[in-house]
Amino acid sequence: MEIRDSRRLPGPNLLWDLPSAVLDVSLAADEEVERFLETFEAQLRRMLVPLGWEDARLGVRRFAGGVSVALEAPIDALYAATEVNEWAFAATAEVLAGRAEPPLEEPAARLRAAIAEERAARRNMTALAAAARERGVACITDDEAASIGMGCGSRVFAADAIPDPETLDWEGVHDVPVAIVTGTNGKSTVVRLVGAMVAAAGRTAGVSSTDWVRVGDEVVERGDWSGPSGARRVLRDPGVETAVLETARGGLLRRGLGLARADGAAVLNVGEDHLGEWGVEDLAALVETKFVVARAVADGGALVLNADDPEVLRRGRRHEGRVVWFTLDAEHPFVRRHVEAGGSAAVLADGALVLLEGDRRTPVIDAAAVPIALGGAARHNVANALAAAALAAALGVGAEAIAEGLGNFGHRPDENPGRMNEFDLGGVRCLVDFAHNPHGMVALLDTLARLPKRRWAVVLGQAGDRDDDAIRGLARVTARARPDLVVLKEMAVHLRGRAPGEVVGLLADELVRGGFPATGVRTASDELGAVREALAWARPGDVLLLLAHAERPAVLALMEELDRCGWRPGQPLPERGD
Repeated sequence: MEIRDSRRLPGPNLLWDLPSAVLDVSLAADEEVERFLETFEAQLRRMLVPLGWEDARLGVRRFAGGVSVALEAPIDALYAATEVNEWAFAATAEVLAGRAEPPLEEPAARLRAAIAEERAARRNMTALAAAARERGVACITDDEAASIGMGCGSRVFAADAIPDPETLDWEGVHDVPVAIVTGTNGKSTVVRLVGAMVAAAGRTAGVSSTDWVRVGDEVVERGDWSGPSGARRVLRDPGVETAVLETARGGLLRRGLGLARADGAAVLNVGEDHLGEWGVEDLAALVETKFVVARAVADGGALVLNADDPEVLRRGRRHEGRVVWFTLDAEHPFVRRHVEAGGSAAVLADGALVLLEGDRRTPVIDAAAVPIALGGAARHNVANALAAAALAAALGVGAEAIAEGLGNFGHRPDENPGRMNEFDLGGVRCLVDFAHNPHGMVALLDTLARLPKRRWAVVLGQAGDRDDDAIRGLARVTARARPDLVVLKEMAVHLRGRAPGEVVGLLADELVRGGFPATGVRTASDELGAVREALAWARPGDVLLLLAHAERPAVLALMEELDRCGWRPGQPLPERGD
């Protein structure tokens, strides 16, 4: 029995919607769970009485190999609440080992002091949240600040200097339209598409994603901002009139959802990726994690769901609120019945993206006119475009602005770096993409199958924090597609506990086991070297799929340099700058 993780969950989360402190516990056998829970709750309840928290609720979620327990706690005392959980765990270990219950007096005094200290440092935070709730506006809190309202209607206060809410002038404090996007793949592309549509409608969009936070045309922060901190950064920017927030699995599990209310949310797809973290051991649990965003959708808002993803369809059919389905199949039986009953959908029909609402049919744009769709060959990006169109419509963006956003987005790599960026280098078609799991790889390989080509090659690699089967799965789907060349790349910065050469060895072994000839596999010591190897092999009419992760900026810079200088296959490549 051991603690896997102890953390705060301020926002709606996999267990429930309450702010809480969560303990993930590993147990050697499933039959130990009930005994642990009974003892843990008894010890926790003992402590909650002297703390004055005797009415606090306890949430429980079982998973293979363990259990998560969540203690409801005030938003301004969550750090101390994690200490309460940890004390209860230690006390449980004593009792289960056959020893006496530990005494309460000294630890209770220490924990009361920790609670008082934390609440004093965040004075008025709870009162501010209650006042905002009464006025129907958001209150967003973290270690550094608390804010009321959103975007251009927000006001922000330092966490240690929150005024008495009764002294505030609430005039002008308001929320802005908000959309949340989650899924295994496509999140960054969809939030940026929606941002482009919002801009075409004449509003300033604030967009958080894995590469940046962008407000209007300005990148205000760079880095991975796909979690709650990115949401807060957007929602507190006074220039934002509409917020579009990428919401990744990791942030949902570590801290919960960054806000409690949204006008629209989308679950794009769910594939096996990052299993085994924070008590999410299987695909069913991952689906439930993604669907946390559904609980934030306000009355009258829309949950946008992928009818072509079996797991999303299965789970989404149980959702009781308004759903807008999107599908590449205009004759999808379930979606057709949904629309006939007065529901809404976004579908691909006769080569065009069409919005449906009951009897009303609104053609938006031909798929071939959407740059990121590569003339319609990139079916996953057609699906992303449908999801974005449905979500933008839920935010009140009209069809004309949706079409303008779709038609103008994706001409430049810097708009969506590493997401199907296309370069024509002397007749060699190069596609730079961020795909990093079998689910995403299948979508890319489907695109490759639809493109005209003489030969094709792929640069392939994986981070070391996946288990062996997930790494091998990437090689399996690649072997089935039968490229002419696979260049495996070492990524030293993403070994994450693996030995050098270990990940590449797993990929190479699985390729050969899948029937791919060993003579068609090459290895490079780094990502840029792998890309250069593929370029040196290429000839006019070939297609290169360049998966870029560790050195994506350098890979894109090389592509742009070759394009600028008119490089042709067979010519020497520029000397490496490193």
